[in-house]
Amino acid sequence: MKRIGKFKAAGIAALALAILAAAVASQALGGSKGSGSGSGLGPLSGLLSRDHLTEESAIQVDLSKESVRLPLYQGRANGETVWFVLLDASDQGIAHDLGVNYAPKLGNLAIGDPAAVQTVTLDSPTSDQNKFGQAVVNFQGAPDFSPTRIAQPGPNGFPLANFQPGAVAGPGYSPFIRIAGSQTVYSAPIVATGDGPFDVVRHTNTGDRVLGIHIAGPSAPGQFAESWVDLLFVKGFDAGQPIIYISTDAGQPLTSVLERSTYVPALDKAAYNGGDDFLGSARERLFGFINGQTGADNKESQGFVHLIKDGHASEDASAGNTALIDALRNGGDLLNVFGDFPTEKDPRHAQAYSPLWDAQLGLWTDKAVRQGLNKRQIDEVQVFNLAATRPDLLTGVNPATGQPAPYGASGVDINCAVIGFTDKAPTANLADPVPNSQFPPR
Repeated sequence: MKRIGKFKAAGIAALALAILAAAVASQALGGSKGSGSGSGLGPLSGLLSRDHLTEESAIQVDLSKESVRLPLYQGRANGETVWFVLLDASDQGIAHDLGVNYAPKLGNLAIGDPAAVQTVTLDSPTSDQNKFGQAVVNFQGAPDFSPTRIAQPGPNGFPLANFQPGAVAGPGYSPFIRIAGSQTVYSAPIVATGDGPFDVVRHTNTGDRVLGIHIAGPSAPGQFAESWVDLLFVKGFDAGQPIIYISTDAGQPLTSVLERSTYVPALDKAAYNGGDDFLGSARERLFGFINGQTGADNKESQGFVHLIKDGHASEDASAGNTALIDALRNGGDLLNVFGDFPTEKDPRHAQAYSPLWDAQLGLWTDKAVRQGLNKRQIDEVQVFNLAATRPDLLTGVNPATGQPAPYGASGVDINCAVIGFTDKAPTANLADPVPNSQFPPR
């Protein structure tokens, strides 16, 4: 066998890497075709089949109205009635019993940030007081839904010229709770306060995604009358497939405005920036794009500028704002790419899911924009590979300045529970990681 000289071998290795980089870029820049319907978003109307839900307790998902109907639970905070939903739990058995997502990493949430989890108590009703139903949960704090949400577009849509969260956590509030005496952590965001009537147009006493609320009357003997809330869901992608999720809270003011969620300062330092499936992390990765393509009828549109220009981001969401509903139904959302998802075949990925997402924000370079290569992305590994092999096309971004920065964590975290998938279940990523494109190296 001939021996290959070290310089020739190095040249062959460099050529192989160049070929790999070209293949990765071609794969990642191929657009979103093949991920569902012609729009790449799956079905856009009718009720979602129940076998497409990860949030099994959901009463229904109406794709025509861009809403998910969830059971509504009663609580108290500072002497006031509050209403909350249950979305995730850190214990597998409890999650299965409640029909919510299993998210074991929530057990790490309070590491270094105890305020990220609030301890709550349960009332202990007598049998006469509670024949058949839920015990009232006593929260330490609640959101203030009275501020007016402001999302004034800038000259190019994004960055915003002016913004203000429409909901702000009060003292002691976090959407993540632990019942006194238990180790299980739940995602239980409060979505409305008071005893009604509920403002589902301007959202003065409801979350900015609340489209409707039904408070049940007294239960008939042997029956449970269920209260429910309709929430505007969000579209995105995971492992090449279109998914839907609920955005309820964020650790930063601007993020909460864009997400129509509650600003919860205690979440900003939740364990931990850049965290994923590592020791002590409560987060999972999410991938967003500042300057993807725009256009309501563009199947490659995605990102922050797209949301502002095409997603009616400055308007209040309500069931009666059909222009906003239809814009989002047809792809006007951010269309973020999620990391691990509960339906993935490898338990390592399925159980690494967490509703607390660590945003890795991408900025397409002038070259990518000029050549129309800022196409819609739909897979985590493809994004990582692109960032690792084509920094001439995709970089990170400094959120404070909007300027290019090394790719990775951006100091943004969002509480977004997944609801389900609209076409095929995400089962595995569309590509294998290129060397050293992720931490730990894979």
